[in-house]
Amino acid sequence: MPDTNVLAHREAPGPVKTTDAIVIGAGISGMFMLYRLRELGLSTQVFEAGTNVGGTWYWNRYPGARFDSESWTYGYSFSKELLQEWDWKEHFSPQPDTLEYLNHVADKFDLRRDIQFRSTVTAAHWDDAANEWTVTLESGQQAKSRLLLTAIGILSAYTLPAIPGRDSFQGPAYHPARWPHTPVDFTGKRVGIIGTGATAIQAIPEIAKQAAQLTVFQRRPNWAAPLHNAKISKEEMQQIKARYDEIYAHCAQTPSWFIHEADKRKTLDVSPEEREAFWEKLYAEPGFGIWMGNFRDILIDEKANEKISAFIAGKIRQRVKDPAIAEKLIPKDHGFGARRVPLESGYFEAYNRDNVTLVDVIHDEPIECITPKGVKTTKQEREFDILIYATGFDGVTGAFDRIDIRGPNGLALKDAWADGPRTYLGMLPEGFPNMLMALGPHTARGNIPQAIEHSVNFQAGLLKFMQEHGYTRIETRPECVDEWTETVIKAAEPLLSSKVDSWQTGVNRNVEGRQVRRVLGYNGNGVHFRRKTDEVTTGGFKEFVFR
Repeated sequence: MPDTNVLAHREAPGPVKTTDAIVIGAGISGMFMLYRLRELGLSTQVFEAGTNVGGTWYWNRYPGARFDSESWTYGYSFSKELLQEWDWKEHFSPQPDTLEYLNHVADKFDLRRDIQFRSTVTAAHWDDAANEWTVTLESGQQAKSRLLLTAIGILSAYTLPAIPGRDSFQGPAYHPARWPHTPVDFTGKRVGIIGTGATAIQAIPEIAKQAAQLTVFQRRPNWAAPLHNAKISKEEMQQIKARYDEIYAHCAQTPSWFIHEADKRKTLDVSPEEREAFWEKLYAEPGFGIWMGNFRDILIDEKANEKISAFIAGKIRQRVKDPAIAEKLIPKDHGFGARRVPLESGYFEAYNRDNVTLVDVIHDEPIECITPKGVKTTKQEREFDILIYATGFDGVTGAFDRIDIRGPNGLALKDAWADGPRTYLGMLPEGFPNMLMALGPHTARGNIPQAIEHSVNFQAGLLKFMQEHGYTRIETRPECVDEWTETVIKAAEPLLSSKVDSWQTGVNRNVEGRQVRRVLGYNGNGVHFRRKTDEVTTGGFKEFVFR
C-alpha cells in the first residue's frame, strides 16, 4: 500500500554530520528529548520520517481519531507557561486539535531547526573503537553521534493484513496509521473495513454516517465502553488551569498517571445491588473510570472479571437492537479489561444502521482473498469502492525491529531480543552502549505524555551525571538487567491480560514470528516504578557502568 503522507522526494546523501546526540522521531517523546538535550548543551539532530512534528498525531488522521485520556492530563507539564496559554477545546481531544497543540509546542520552543523531516532511519550501527553511533537514512545520508536516543513510539509499526491478493484491489486502500492528509469522502461509497480494534471502533461510527454501505469484517470482537466526550467551556478551562498543580500531583500518585485509580474494595465483597449501582455510575461517566477506577480485583481475579464482563455484555445487548449481532460483538475469548479498553462514541449503535453489515470472518464467512473489486469470502465476493485495513500494529518492539540496530561486534538488537527484550528500566537495552529509549520495552506506561516526561527527565539526569563526571560511555550492568527483567515478568504474572493475545503481549497474526506471548511492558504499579527510578538517581546511578 503506498504511503500517502510522506513526500516521494528524498534528499541526496550529503557530508556526514556529527552531533552529540541523534534522536529518532519527532513525536511527543522526540520533541521533549530535544528540549532536554538542548538544556544540557548537547548538539542534537532529530530525524523524522514525516513532513512535520506530531508522531502518532501526525500519522493517525482517520475519522474519529482522538484521545481516550483526558486532554488536560495529556499535554506536557514541564512548562507552566505552556500549560497556562493552551486551551483544550474538548475533554478528549480530536486528532486535528492535538496536532495543532504539538505544532504550537514546536513553534514555542523553536524545535524544528534541529529536526530533519522526510528522513526515515534504516540503520544505526555502533562503532566500538570510535565510541559513537552511525545512523543511516533511507536516502543513504549518514550522521554520527555519541548518543542514540529512540523516540519511535509503542504503536508506530503498522501492519497490513496477511491476506492473499492484498495489493490487487483497484480502489483506494488505507491503513488508519497512514491516512491521507486530505479528508476521504465516503459519500455514496461502498466501504469495507477489516478489523474491529481500537482504531476501527473510533472510525466505524464516523464512516457509517457518510457511506452508502459499510461492511465490517470482524475476526475477534473487542470490549469497549462509552467515552462521553464534551466540549470544554472557557470558564471550565480556567478552572482546570487553576488546578494544574493539583491535577498533575494527583496523577503522579496513581498507578498509571491517569486521574483514575482503582476502588479499594473487591468485587465480591459488596452486595449485587451495590455493585450494579457502582458500575452504572462508572459506565455513565467520561473516560477510563469503568476500566481503571473499578474494583481493584477485576483485572486479576477471574470470578470478579466474569461479573464485570457480564455487566458490559448486558450493556452491549441493550445498545444493539439485533440480538444475533449483539452476541457477535461480545468477546468470548477474554474478559473485560484484559486487553486495553477502547472508548467509543456510538460504536455499538452503528450496527443498528441499515447501511452497516457485520461479517464474522471466524465463524460465518472466512476471508479467502482480496480481489481487484473487493473481498472474497467463502460465501461470496463483496465489491467495494474503498477498503480500510484496520489491522493494528506490531506493538512496542516492532518499530525497533524495522531499524537495523547493531551494537558491539555487529550484534543485532532484533537478535538480542529474540526471546524477549532485555533492558534496565525499559530505558537502556543490554549490550548497546549509549542507547537510550523513551517508552522502550519493559518500561512503565499508562498516560503516555506523563510517562514520557518521567522517562526523559530520568535520562536527562543520567546524561547530566555523565557530563559532571566526564563520562562518555554508559552501559547496563547484566545483573541489574536480570533483576529488572524478573521484576517485569513477575509483575505481569497475576494479570488476566498476560493470558490474552494482544499487541501488549506481543502477538500479531499479521507478522511472522509474532504468535508467542511476551512480556513487553512493566505492568506493576507506576508509583513503585517512579520510586525505583528516584532511588537510582539519588543513589548515583550505580546500576550502570560508565567510562
